[in-house]
Amino acid sequence: MPDLRKTARDLFAAAVARANPAAALAESLQQHPPLSPHHNGRLILIALGKAAVPMMRKAIEILPNPDIAVAVTNPENHADVTGAEVLAGAHPVPNSMSVAAGVALRTAVSGLNPNDSVVALISGGGSALAVAPATGLTLADKTMVTDLLLAAGIDITQMNLVRQQLSDLKGGGLLRCARPAQVTSYILSDVIGDDLRAIASGPTVAPLGSRKMAHDCLVSHGLWGQLPTAVREHLSTPESSSNVSADTSATRAHLIGSNRHSLLAMQEKASSSGWSAHIVDDALTGDVEAAAERIVSATLAHDFRDRTALIFGGETTVQLTGSGLGGRNQELALHVARLGRKSLRGRWTFLTGGTDGRDGPTDAAGGIVDGNTWQRIYDKGANPEDLLSNNDSNTALSMAGDLLKTGGTGTNVADVQVMLLPER
Repeated sequence: MPDLRKTARDLFAAAVARANPAAALAESLQQHPPLSPHHNGRLILIALGKAAVPMMRKAIEILPNPDIAVAVTNPENHADVTGAEVLAGAHPVPNSMSVAAGVALRTAVSGLNPNDSVVALISGGGSALAVAPATGLTLADKTMVTDLLLAAGIDITQMNLVRQQLSDLKGGGLLRCARPAQVTSYILSDVIGDDLRAIASGPTVAPLGSRKMAHDCLVSHGLWGQLPTAVREHLSTPESSSNVSADTSATRAHLIGSNRHSLLAMQEKASSSGWSAHIVDDALTGDVEAAAERIVSATLAHDFRDRTALIFGGETTVQLTGSGLGGRNQELALHVARLGRKSLRGRWTFLTGGTDGRDGPTDAAGGIVDGNTWQRIYDKGANPEDLLSNNDSNTALSMAGDLLKTGGTGTNVADVQVMLLPER
């Protein structure tokens, strides 16, 4: 019988490898060279996101001797890059380091002229890693809004719609700051559907929407009354036309990798290892409990005889009602374990993980569960139902020995899942 856990980990590794930011950037730079500086213009390299370090290394290798090079990444992925200044911001909730990072990025692209060329390397996580609160707002204001959005389980696109309107960096803010220089962006997507405006909150592309749209989103989710007064005042003030849209006439943007590419890599890896592999859902979004029901239902509906790998990808959300520790992947894994123990027959193993190697405010990427996960938690003297109700998936999976830990991967293309069903 196959070692299902090892197979699941191997498929997860294949997904991460396909999203290797350095390899993806090198291929895109060859196919789509950046706009070159004119006359005596300068070359400025900036990198923002969880994949900033490997992307910056590769960029300097291919585009040597930039006049300015600044990279901002998360602490787990922070590393020196010869020829560049590397800063660490905070994630998922920004702090003073994120403010310093925002200042550094804005400084790097300020005071440019039409002969200068900016190459922007963007990957997931950038929304929190570098911040520049809009005039009249503080970091505390933005942090409170981020906390409210996370706790409400709002999807990443709506979160970024709101956060863009509270920032002088997001929603084309970096592009506006770089005017009138030319800007070429290479973007590694962690957003399902690959809307470039939502990735890292779109610092070098047009914004997702307007202040009014952000206002309406917050009202529809019942959050307006909980916002700081300064935020409500800011979102109630009409914006200038220059902030409604970014001038994209002097910019180009190229998508270099995505969740879908990683799902295809998982499918290829599984097929080459003798599995019947199927991508069932490449837009697994919404609440984790509903997503778990979709996964288990898809498993029950699948008519298989050979050993089968059912592959999913997306980015779910969690509504926090308890005080426990976890993340969307760990909670999804625990929900699948709960449902699967009752309805799935025979051997099965399910893995869900964030391709960045970190799930929520924990050191785990996600979880690997099976039909015995629930019992292993009971055997440790805990009630898994109580832990799940308290959003304490990290504790539950730790007790079961079911945490997926990889360390920082240096990339980020959202989450991937696989359900493995050996032949019967």
